[in-house]
Amino acid sequence: MVMYDDPRILRAIAHPTRNRVLHELSAAGSLRAADIARRIDVPANQASFHLRQLAKYGLVEEDPDAGRDRRDRVWRLVDPDGIRFRTADMLAQPGGRAAYSVFRRNAVEWGQHLVARAFADPDEHDKEKRSISEWSVLLTPDEAEELMDELSAVVERYRDAGREAGPDAGRETWSVFNLIQPYPDLPESD
Repeated sequence: MVMYDDPRILRAIAHPTRNRVLHELSAAGSLRAADIARRIDVPANQASFHLRQLAKYGLVEEDPDAGRDRRDRVWRLVDPDGIRFRTADMLAQPGGRAAYSVFRRNAVEWGQHLVARAFADPDEHDKEKRSISEWSVLLTPDEAEELMDELSAVVERYRDAGREAGPDAGRETWSVFNLIQPYPDLPESD
């Protein structure tokens, strides 16, 4: 597992389109720029630009074994398990606080978007495409870590099966948003 500590990486992945490109590669394993463009509804040259930016920071690379020939550029994550960093390590780097601030703001906005979308009124064609669950569980810190590991293993099993089947097997990318934390204080009222 690669552990990243360059704050520029946080700025690179904070960009919504690049973040989506990373998610598509995480779900599928390997994709061409044209495939990514079709999946996220952007022009192919824009998908190529974002792939090159991600490659510049060592997050994606070409997958030469997946191409049809040497001219066929197929991309994959450098680390198939995703992007990992320790917040404290990032904050300690020059420019780390500013980069983390941008990353955190965009991540919070994305999390709010996911939750708002999940709770939006379903249209006629979208009724079965959402699942929202919230539980409160009494746990020790060790049990919370064990729960996180078990949930991650389940998601990884499904992710690996999707990669094995491939993106053209009637599958689409789903967002699985997992949050485990001590129960927070209530927000301050206005």
